[in-house]
Amino acid sequence: MTRASILVERLEGPAAARAEAAFRLVYADAFAEPPYGETAEDVAAAFRGFRSRVGRPGFRAALARTGDGEPVGMAYGHPVPADTRWWDELTEPVSADMRREDGHRTFGLLELAVRGPWRGRGVARSLHAALLCGVEAERVLLNVHPDGAAAAAAYRAWGYRRIGRARPWEGPELYDVMVLGLRA
Repeated sequence: MTRASILVERLEGPAAARAEAAFRLVYADAFAEPPYGETAEDVAAAFRGFRSRVGRPGFRAALARTGDGEPVGMAYGHPVPADTRWWDELTEPVSADMRREDGHRTFGLLELAVRGPWRGRGVARSLHAALLCGVEAERVLLNVHPDGAAAAAAYRAWGYRRIGRARPWEGPELYDVMVLGLRA
């Protein structure tokens, strides 16, 4: 699909693995900025498990490029497994029904990022739509940095609602946990 001379491509499994360098470039560029401040070491750590994620059942990704192939945005995720710890990381418990997982009910949106010069052009929305097109899950779950105001605003505009806060990895920040219902 094309939007303002940006091509968004859906990738699965081996195709996403082959595009790892493009995903890494977008991630490094977008998350070096405040409020994230990720370093080269942080990026390396984030991508240590990329190859194993790509091989998970249901993994899917979307990559946005300019007409000449320059990576400008990316998104990826996979179904949340039945034995997930995602719900255990919340600071306040949610209902048993909310936390019930079976490996198909919830799609975990792990990353969505757009490099600075291409923000405000609908690239993130296009990536989000491409990534979720055909997902059969009931809902989408994600964590968003509490100081990532633009990201949180976009997610709210797309229908996500905050259901709590969590500390998904070591560090001082509590992340907002958001969910989007995909079907009634």
